[in-house]
Amino acid sequence: MGQIKIRDIKTILTAPNGVDLVVVKVETTEPELYGIGCATFTQRYAAVKTAVDEYLRPLLMGKPVNNIEDIWQLSAGNSYWRNGPVLNNAISGVDEALWDIKGKMAGMPVYELIGGKCRPAAAVYRHADGRDEKEVLENVQKYMDEGYRYVRVQMGTYGGQMNGAKQNLHSPEGIPEGAYFDPAQYTRGVIRMFETIRNALGNSVELCHDIHERLVPVAALNLAKELEQYHLFFLEDALPPEHVEWFRMFRRQTATPIAMGELFVNPQEWKPLVAEQLIDFIRVHLSMIGGLTPAKKLAVLCESFGIRTAWHGPNDITPVGVAAQLHLDLTSPNFGVQEFFGFSDLEREIFKGCPEVKDGYLYPNDKPGFGIEFDEELAKKYPCEYRDHGWLRSRLPDGTAVRP
Repeated sequence: MGQIKIRDIKTILTAPNGVDLVVVKVETTEPELYGIGCATFTQRYAAVKTAVDEYLRPLLMGKPVNNIEDIWQLSAGNSYWRNGPVLNNAISGVDEALWDIKGKMAGMPVYELIGGKCRPAAAVYRHADGRDEKEVLENVQKYMDEGYRYVRVQMGTYGGQMNGAKQNLHSPEGIPEGAYFDPAQYTRGVIRMFETIRNALGNSVELCHDIHERLVPVAALNLAKELEQYHLFFLEDALPPEHVEWFRMFRRQTATPIAMGELFVNPQEWKPLVAEQLIDFIRVHLSMIGGLTPAKKLAVLCESFGIRTAWHGPNDITPVGVAAQLHLDLTSPNFGVQEFFGFSDLEREIFKGCPEVKDGYLYPNDKPGFGIEFDEELAKKYPCEYRDHGWLRSRLPDGTAVRP
């Protein structure tokens, strides 16, 4: 086989579950050889498509598919300004597609190319929500009955927001529409929720919780201290990226394990947290930092400082994005746990070869690359469209708009 080059790069937008996804397909000069990667920034999917189609495609046409690192560095620096979610996702789509191609060329799964398995499967956690403590407990028990031993628990989504309703809130007249929540009510509710679950289930399940940066730093610290008695596996996104310096105070005052990084797009955001060992789990979204190439480097960096991985795995990620995470999970000695949302039947039809979950563990298939075949024509039957993400219109009881 002679030198294989990039023949074309396509961006396919698809929303099989009503969630806007971005797939990048890299076609090669070898007939039938292609790769796919995840570039999903669901809130700004059209901007990612433009970045791929108008900038990366003309830049990378004719480049050798083998040179993944060189292509990543070229793509990251070619815009001069860098480290933003749109460009990082565009780069990720190409990067993961090239890893998929390299695996197919080698006749190996990607996990073999990046070191081989440390474990046969990755433990995953699911999301248990509910309107009250009892409903959350019931949903946790359902997941345990299915074999899961890691569950993230929330009550009323993030911060107890009420999706536009303003019941039980003391608000002034004339406040705008929004997803309202009361930080004090939320904090009290979280403590009651954990007390209810631990009293019923003891320590038979590992529990996580996501503050989703809904509290001011000192309130988040107080909640972390209150939750020590319930032995969380981790407390997620206690602070926004703008306030990571507060984690020095967290480290001095609480033993609750901290997970952070879902919103990170720049190495300057995670470097001090890792180097000073201020967090216990790194939570970045692979496509938001540029794909598998930077993520495997980040995993190794974290390993050196005793920090485990818990990559962000929401519903707005393609199955190939899930596969990329999983292949990294299997090869990382410092793997902690993997967030997992599951796949619909339609997703499984579009992305044939999705990873399979059994008894709380996620398994890859053993096919070359990421092991997923993409039905491009079927994907196009479910187009993306502009959506009003109501939960992102977060407001305090007095009407103040806050970060979601």
